[in-house]
Order: sequence, then structure tokens, then C-alpha cells
Amino acid sequence: MAPDRQARTGPSRQAGVDAMRVVVAGGAGFLGSHLCERLLADGAEVVCVDTFLTGRPDNVDPLRAHGAFRLLRRDVTNPLDIAGPVDAVLHLASPASPVDYRALPLETLAAGSVGTGRLLDLAHRKCARFVLASTSEVYGDPQVHPQTEQYWGHVNPVGPRSMYDEAKRFAEALTTAHRAARGTRTGIVRIFNTYGPRMRADDGRAVPTFVTQALAGRPVTVAGDGSQTRSLCHVDDLVDGLVRMMSCDHPGPVNLGNPHELTMLELARLVVRLSGGTAPITFVPRPPDDPSVRRPDITLARELLGWQPRVELSDGLARTVAWFRERPVAPGPRAGLDADLVPRQPAPARLPTAGA
Repeated sequence: MAPDRQARTGPSRQAGVDAMRVVVAGGAGFLGSHLCERLLADGAEVVCVDTFLTGRPDNVDPLRAHGAFRLLRRDVTNPLDIAGPVDAVLHLASPASPVDYRALPLETLAAGSVGTGRLLDLAHRKCARFVLASTSEVYGDPQVHPQTEQYWGHVNPVGPRSMYDEAKRFAEALTTAHRAARGTRTGIVRIFNTYGPRMRADDGRAVPTFVTQALAGRPVTVAGDGSQTRSLCHVDDLVDGLVRMMSCDHPGPVNLGNPHELTMLELARLVVRLSGGTAPITFVPRPPDDPSVRRPDITLARELLGWQPRVELSDGLARTVAWFRERPVAPGPRAGLDADLVPRQPAPARLPTAGA
């Protein structure tokens, strides 16, 4: 298909983000909403596309008064077009937490396959830069540590996490093929564990689960013996890496994450201390295929993007604890939203689920 005649020839790499019109698919999610906020602050025009299957309109409610922000309810697995020029398309549209992708396995696979294809076609028509938000889960339970971009991974294709892992692996393959076959200006980032305000309390990931349990004075549930490790990156740092990747032409993949590694037991103890409480720590069975270690090698991100995390874990967690303390349990995904400009609607909360 020929490129859209309305499209620009592509953003000037020297012009900066303020010269860009950016489509953010999955923009009402935890990570996507922070990205939209950052892009607007940098002077970009933002079109936020979301089904609200796992994202929440209230994540982007404060942005809706901004003249450069547009919120659309769209499913990226359906044909998608955006009127007018587009400089960049960022694909964050996928369930991303264990609770969500296990409850929505077919939707997760569709977002990684059909949805990736739709957004690549949009970027190609518009002569736009395309950035796929992939994941460290493509490395599976790694046998190489730390993980570099050259590592092919150790993934169970039929395990309980396979719908997410393989959706992202296929999305990477499709993105690479689109670049080779059609010349689409693509890039891939592999995102490691990220945390911060706007995480759902019920999404099953370790930080919101530990924080909400500790603040409520309930036992903090650590999977297994807590010796498995993760590397946690604050959302502000991660978004900065995404913006830098959007503004370059490298195909990737590029790891984005914090190379500081800690055990889940250490994380639980730190969260309890920062919450100011005395919640006990208890142990629960470890989920199948739960990675034993997870730590990015970010040499390429440092060299290519001039990027590295700057927010210290204790500081970022303190901000996250404060955010949860000021709010009731965050509501889950919303249903029944069928307007382009989505009204605010309440939704029942779901109880947090222990996990890592």
C-alpha cells in the first residue's frame, strides 16, 4: 500500500518532540498515560487510542482539557486510521499484568499479532516512526544473566505465561519483517519491570500488591521463598527511554530497565518499611514458569540513547506508596464505554491478588 499522501516525510530528528503528532496505542494504561503526559509536556500533539479493557479513562482525565490531546476508544485489532499527519506510532496496547493476560489470553495474543499489524500498517501509510513496546518476558526464565539483546530467550510456548510471552515475540518478528519488506521505520524496546503511580492495585504485580497489603496492615504475600529477583525501573525513567527511542531511527531491540537487582523478599521488606507499618510477611506457592532472575544489560541504551535510570528505588517506591496512600483501592478496567470521548464512570474495585 502506498504511503498516505497527507503524511509528512517524517519528523526531523533535530526538530524535537515538539514538532510531532504521536499516536499512543494503549495510552490510557499505567505506562501509556505517563507517556501521553510526558509527550504533551514536551510540546507534542497526542492521539491516545485505547479499548479500556485494562486501561482506565481516569488515568488520562487530567489531559483531556489539553488542546493537543485527543482520546479515542478503539480496538487496534480492527482496521484503524487516524485523520491527518502522524509522525510516530507507539504500540503499548496489550494486557501486561499476569492477572490481565491470563484472564484475557485471546485478546492478548490478538493485540500482539493482529494489533501489531494494524499499527504497523498505519505507521507505514503515514511514513511515521513505529515503536513496539515489547517486554523482558521474551527472555522467559533466562539462562543468561544479565540479559542482553542478543539473548534469544528460554520461553515455554504452551505454559501459563505463553499468551503474553509469545504475543510479544511474534510482535517483534512482525515488526522486523515490516521493516525489511516495506521499509517501515520501526524500533523495538524490551521493557523490564516498571512501577509507579497509576498501577492498579489488583493487577497482580509485586509492587502494587505489596504496597496495598502493607498499607492495609494485611500480610504481605511473597511467592516461594522470595529469592527470585527482579530489577525495578520507575515509570518516569522508562518513559524517558521510550521518548528517546521514538526520536531516533535505530531498529532495536533495546533493553529499557533498571540494572539494580533485588530479591522479592528484599522488595517486600522495603515496602513494609516505607509504608510505616508492621505488616507481617508470609509465603505463598510460587507460580509456574515464574522467572528466577531478571536483570537487563542496558549497555546499548546508554550508548545509543544516552539513557539510564536516575530515580533511586527507595525514592520511587516512597512516591508510589504515597500515591496509593492518598487513594482508595484503584478501580479495575471499565466496561460499557462506547463513545470516542469517554465520560468518567465509576467501576467496582477488585481485591488485590498476590504475585510477583
